[in-house]
Amino acid sequence: MTAPAVSISEQDADALGGDDSILMRQRRDHARLDAMMNRWLSEDLPPGELDALWMDIVQLVFSHAFAEETVLWPLLRRVSPDGEELTRQVEAEHQAVNDLVARIERFPDDPRRAEWIRQAFALIRQDIRDEEDELLPRLRTAFDDRKLRRIGAAWEAVRATAPTRPHPGVPRRPPGNALRGVPLSAFDRLRDLAPGSGPAARRASLAAAGVAAGGAVVLAVRSARRHG
Repeated sequence: MTAPAVSISEQDADALGGDDSILMRQRRDHARLDAMMNRWLSEDLPPGELDALWMDIVQLVFSHAFAEETVLWPLLRRVSPDGEELTRQVEAEHQAVNDLVARIERFPDDPRRAEWIRQAFALIRQDIRDEEDELLPRLRTAFDDRKLRRIGAAWEAVRATAPTRPHPGVPRRPPGNALRGVPLSAFDRLRDLAPGSGPAARRASLAAAGVAAGGAVVLAVRSARRHG
């Protein structure tokens, strides 16, 4: 990759379009992921809390990546001459994380689980660096502050209703990712519900999640087209 301007990790909120811009929203998620991974690696938590922390990481990683692939990377491919190359590399990183976490979920008692999780963390950290140093600065160059805030709102809407678990068969690009990922989002969020939720609550959550996810993706795609 050819380095563009300055990494967003080295700029303040004013330089990145304000607290609600897509660049600041991305950076906050990245910082939260970094803190959670460091906490997991400290290994000073009891097993139950360690497992709960891992699931929090998984949920954030997959909702974050899905929103990027739905809202941000199509925009980047439109406005940057090397957008295709850049997004293809990051999509490959996302797929590698997806495959590895799917393996961890498939074999929860495998003695290699902790090592697989560490490998997933290394992939996530590399993805964060590529995004903050290479991809996201190009959005800063292409869009003014107001548009960065609008893109941030669209990204946030999709992230809030995106799939939260690995689905290796779901395409990485729209419209395929939305067509196959949105229905799975509702089922993911059922699995994420706290134990003890009754059948009626689960049915209501399924319906609400499905409707909200579909609406969020439609709005995000329309917004991306307006800003492209």
